[in-house]
Amino acid sequence: MTYTCPMHPEVTASAASACPVCGMALEPTDAGAPEDRTELHDMMRRFWISAALTLPVVVLAMAARAHWLEFLLSTPVVVWAGAPFFARGYESVLRRNLNMFTLIALGVGIAYAYSVVALFAPEIFPAAMQRGGTAVYFEAASVITTLVLLGQVLELRARSQTNAAIRGLLDLAPKTARLVRGDGHEADVAIEDVAVGDCVRVRPGERVPVDGIVIEGDSSVDESAITGEPIPLEKRAGATVTGGTINGTGTLLVRAERVARDSLLAQIVALAAEASRSRAPIQRLADAVAAYFVPVVLVCAAIAFVVWLTLGPAPSLAYAVVSAVAVLIVACPCALGLATPMSITVAAGKGAGMGVLFKNAEAIETLQRIDTLVFDKTGTLTEGRPKLERVVALDSHGTVEVLRFAGSLERASEHPLASAIVRGAEERHVGFTRVTEFAALPGAGVRGRIDGHDVVLGNAELAQSCGADLTATASYAQDARADGKVVLYLVVDGKAIAVLILADGIRDTSAPAIRALHAEGVRVVMLTGDHESTAHAVARRLGIDEIVAEADPVEKALVVKRLKSEGRVVAVAGDGINDAAALAQADVGIAMGTGSDIALESASVALLGADLQSIVRARALSRATVRNIRQNLFFAFIYNALGIPIAAGVLYPAFGVLLSPMIAAAAMSLSSVSVIANALRLRAFRA
Repeated sequence: MTYTCPMHPEVTASAASACPVCGMALEPTDAGAPEDRTELHDMMRRFWISAALTLPVVVLAMAARAHWLEFLLSTPVVVWAGAPFFARGYESVLRRNLNMFTLIALGVGIAYAYSVVALFAPEIFPAAMQRGGTAVYFEAASVITTLVLLGQVLELRARSQTNAAIRGLLDLAPKTARLVRGDGHEADVAIEDVAVGDCVRVRPGERVPVDGIVIEGDSSVDESAITGEPIPLEKRAGATVTGGTINGTGTLLVRAERVARDSLLAQIVALAAEASRSRAPIQRLADAVAAYFVPVVLVCAAIAFVVWLTLGPAPSLAYAVVSAVAVLIVACPCALGLATPMSITVAAGKGAGMGVLFKNAEAIETLQRIDTLVFDKTGTLTEGRPKLERVVALDSHGTVEVLRFAGSLERASEHPLASAIVRGAEERHVGFTRVTEFAALPGAGVRGRIDGHDVVLGNAELAQSCGADLTATASYAQDARADGKVVLYLVVDGKAIAVLILADGIRDTSAPAIRALHAEGVRVVMLTGDHESTAHAVARRLGIDEIVAEADPVEKALVVKRLKSEGRVVAVAGDGINDAAALAQADVGIAMGTGSDIALESASVALLGADLQSIVRARALSRATVRNIRQNLFFAFIYNALGIPIAAGVLYPAFGVLLSPMIAAAAMSLSSVSVIANALRLRAFRA
């Protein structure tokens, strides 16, 4: 098990411990690990015991008597209940990473040590320093310790809630599966006992336990928990199903393809957890401030002590101690450090629950700033499930021979057009032939050798590069492209022998998504490898007024680079291998969950479904998250900007107001809790 710090993700350890930088408890990197509440229970025990002992100390202090009894009651509070703070403060000094526990340990330690000396040996203080007597502050040391413990309890509880959305995704996976053995016997087994290739039965109303392929049955499956799409999808033999989705009224027999940590749900949880631990660019401001914060606070506390000691009223030493301790306690930088990580953690989990997977914090922050969104066409704006509509065979070649060549070539390709051609050949009961020297040409087509012939299938540019004359195909191609259809050319030994015409329907969500993006002032560009007339036909239907057509993968990346050089913040949405370079070049790459693995790896955001309006929702979540982070940072900065001077006593000359260290401790604890509470508001986000 590996552990990391929520504020400093670069810190890792093999066992649960405190962060050497900030002193916070490390958390497991595995989102599926059982929640460890050991520290919470320990802090709760220390808090309740210290609260029970602190109450009489406060009462005795108000009566201004029985200092010995105050000492006896406060000592276990400071020494035992506050021991974790002193240990972490000591570690921070040894490691030269001063943090909030440095300030707490100094503040409580000074108040307690001063009180002990004042009680046992008041005569060691010079008379000039006493000027009015030596007071004791056992109640301040006890109350500060108790309030800081309360703050830790509230913070630990709140921090556990920030991962609630991610843990909620884990709860989607059923713990058992109905295993169907080879002899037909069925038994419920633990999900860990299901292996790839096993068959499981999914009964009506049950959650699908594995990622797999339906081999028997007919039902509708609700995938909204994974993809965010509310309409159940029909599933029958040959369809894929995802673990964690809900079966409808039918019964399905499913062959397991991915189980346990290899399942889509497990990968979503892992990536969401990884995103929650990454750093957003906006965090750099907080990091820069935090690097100098504690030393500056120590200097401020020292200055306050000296000023009160030399210029303050009697008893000047007491005032000096109170002001120095108040400055140390009120200035703890925990709220500043938590401001960004907590919001990012909640947003990553919320996005995963909406069918939008952010792979890092930078993508969450950057998405709301994009002003240009570049869409691929096939599989992104369109359904990505094209259908072979027509085969125009030239010369003496028949349709069967054309489909034998085309289907044999495309069987090795992952492109949606390839699947359509193979499916069309199978529907016409055409047999396939072995292909040698196969090569996929991203953005252009495929080529290989079949029965001793050089066979090429692809766009017009690829066909012409092979020396093919396309004059005879012009009228077919022109009419098809005018309707937004895709035209492919089959070339055998340098001669065009057929035209294949495919149609790919536009997604129902494409037009509403583009309208919404236009309403937000986002420039929408279609970037496709298809013929210009085909691209224009689709663009007219969607209201896209900027098109770059007939672009190969390199050209796509160069277009994105050009847009960025114009000062644009560019996002690219695509699904294929030929989009990978453009996705990587963009400020934010958005991969369709139905796309290729390479596209998913190249992107920083993945849409788990096919709903393009998820991009609009993701931008809304990005805006809400950045706004939430700014609120947190503003509160943390203002809190310290006002708290330190007040604690130092700037209001005392004019108003006679001096901040009590106990009030400072309460304010410090509440500041951290308020930042986390504000971050948790993102759980209620609705796009």
